[in-house]
Amino acid sequence: MSVLQVLVPLMLLVAGSAVVAFVWAAKKGQLDDLDTPPLRMLGDDEPAPRRRSDGA
Repeated sequence: MSVLQVLVPLMLLVAGSAVVAFVWAAKKGQLDDLDTPPLRMLGDDEPAPRRRSDGA
């Protein structure tokens, strides 16, 4: 029974921390745009300039 007296407050502290972290992230705008970042890697980049291979 003494284990529960330690684990229940610890569990509530961890759960409360997760809620606070979620609210903080939502207010800071971390969850505003979830679609664009994964699609950015699919866009074409400018090709890198080719190096001359004549030794110059």
